[in-house]
Amino acid sequence: MGTVAVSGGKNVKAVVETRHESCQAAEAFANSGLSLAFQRPENIRSHAKINLASFLIMLPDIENLLQLQEADREIRRLNDEVAALPKRVAAIEQKLAGTKTVLERAKASIKTDEAARRKYETAIQDLQQKVSKYRDQSLDVKTNDQYKALLHEIQFAEQDIRANEDKILELMINAEAREKEVKAAEAELKAEMTEIEQEKADARQRTAEDEKQLAEWNAKREKLRVEVSPDLLRHYERVMKFRGTGLSEVRDHKCMACQMMLRPQTYNEVRSGQQIVTCDSCQRILYFNPANEASIERTNMTRKRRSRPKADADQAWYHRLHYGEHEEVFLAFVNHEGTSSRRIYDLHTGRKIGETELRDADYRATFAADLESATRLNGNWSETELEEWGAELPMMVLDALHSDLAAARVESDARTHAKSSETVVSEHPAAS
Repeated sequence: MGTVAVSGGKNVKAVVETRHESCQAAEAFANSGLSLAFQRPENIRSHAKINLASFLIMLPDIENLLQLQEADREIRRLNDEVAALPKRVAAIEQKLAGTKTVLERAKASIKTDEAARRKYETAIQDLQQKVSKYRDQSLDVKTNDQYKALLHEIQFAEQDIRANEDKILELMINAEAREKEVKAAEAELKAEMTEIEQEKADARQRTAEDEKQLAEWNAKREKLRVEVSPDLLRHYERVMKFRGTGLSEVRDHKCMACQMMLRPQTYNEVRSGQQIVTCDSCQRILYFNPANEASIERTNMTRKRRSRPKADADQAWYHRLHYGEHEEVFLAFVNHEGTSSRRIYDLHTGRKIGETELRDADYRATFAADLESATRLNGNWSETELEEWGAELPMMVLDALHSDLAAARVESDARTHAKSSETVVSEHPAAS
């Protein structure tokens, strides 16, 4: 049984009451009149013990923090959704503006053609008047030269008349195409206006629902914050700000958030449930869930007989060590009716990076560059599920991807070792 410093400078024996069946009941406080010495925030460090007061409320703190983390995730999801709705409407409005531009250009072209047609018609009338004038003059001429000159003028005028008539005919043909463009643009504009009005109505309704839920989750969050010890809360919020989450489950000797292997002593401290422990790598507060202990053996067995992802599947997951400016990520691809989509998720937090990208081809062809140096993983979640998850993968899905990635790495290491052994044998003198 450990001892803890109190304000009187003496050491007292204490019992840490936990909800784990493995923790035993012990003595109550000795010298109960002494006040406890609380730790300063800077004393919270990797796998460091918090004071006795923190011990006594540690498990409720962890439970409250888990609920707080759920609230923070939901608040973040709702905020992202509220922020995304105007973008969806703006995208439709941008498309609407493009259709309006096409319509305006088509109408402007019709007006331009009509003006040109009137100009050519006026020119024809003027030329016809000249021809009539020249014919009248030809009746009064005295010499052949004068008569021939008038005939030439009449011929030139008639050529100009035919040229203008050809231009008018060309404009009439173009006018039919312009009219079709206008009608098509007007029909498309009408459909898009109906669509955008529906989108706006849906966005207003969804925003109202999200804001209502946000108010509820924020209220719940404030209540939970009060229930957590200040030192622990500050540490949680600091880590969450930079990492996206403040807690991580420990399973199979690993921090499930950053996948860093824990030292045996650290792992045992987390399992004991008698002290606050943080990950040396990501600084998240660690917790152990006994319900998942049985899954460790199943996971290890799964690694030995990992199923092979289908090569021709229309839905596929991949892992990449580096992707642009990002570190390790999961890539999700889906083929659907001649198109494909790609989503990118942070490996540690499961948070979505950027927007879903759509392309008009099979993902193996159009996203071929993304598949280079990538590890194929198992995963058959539908497009509908991906849409429902929104900006963050569910923990169950993230755990499954991490487990399959670990299994894939074990297989890769085994193959590398086997090839290395074959090389050594082939190069040994006895092999020849």
